[in-house]
Amino acid sequence: MSKPVSYKRHRFPPEIIAHAVWLYFRFPLSLRLVEEMLLERGIVVSYETVRRWALKFGPDYARRLRRKTPSRRDIWHLDEVVVTISGKKHWLWRAVDQDGYVLDEIVQDRRDTKAAKRLLKRLLRKQGCLPRRMITDKLGSYAAARRQIIPDVEHRSHKGLNNRAENSHLPFRRRERVMQGFRSPRYLQRFVSVFSAVRNLFVPSRSSRSAPAIRLHRLNAMAEWRVIANIAA
Repeated sequence: MSKPVSYKRHRFPPEIIAHAVWLYFRFPLSLRLVEEMLLERGIVVSYETVRRWALKFGPDYARRLRRKTPSRRDIWHLDEVVVTISGKKHWLWRAVDQDGYVLDEIVQDRRDTKAAKRLLKRLLRKQGCLPRRMITDKLGSYAAARRQIIPDVEHRSHKGLNNRAENSHLPFRRRERVMQGFRSPRYLQRFVSVFSAVRNLFVPSRSSRSAPAIRLHRLNAMAEWRVIANIAA
């Protein structure tokens, strides 16, 4: 891990900053709602300050979060969701594994083979190994990109098989509604990179859904969050 997060020249203690950033990225809350929740605890801070904290510390926290170890037994579920920004359509290309863990997301203004190839190349670079299987919808760009990038990987293309990826869009869509859209593709990319990293940490895998397992997972996630945010337990 790189050097600890620095809160130098910030008048609020690290615990408050980390808590505000956690609230904003973990739950479907607007900046003003985070401001109100902090006020209820006697912490007077403006929503603009919360926004600046999210922009500054969110990516820093996300980079320090431990990623899931890649495996050759992983199954990649790929899908793209349309996002309208300033009246123009963009596509958020996403990849999740068999447990619903978000592997990567990339905002592009294309929905073609070139865009699908870029997603696959990023996945290979980040994961470092091929998946056991790749599952997509019926978009032909995926098949063309697979033939050029990972021809030896099995590809299944059926809408019913890709519910894992489509269901993983739902938390993002809820946030999009709360935030009333995004100002630019760059801001969208920055937001989802932190949002998904935090969600990956706090949401247990589908194989650990008993009540005790969920509680233990959340306790461990909070402990890791305190470590990466450089705050006392």
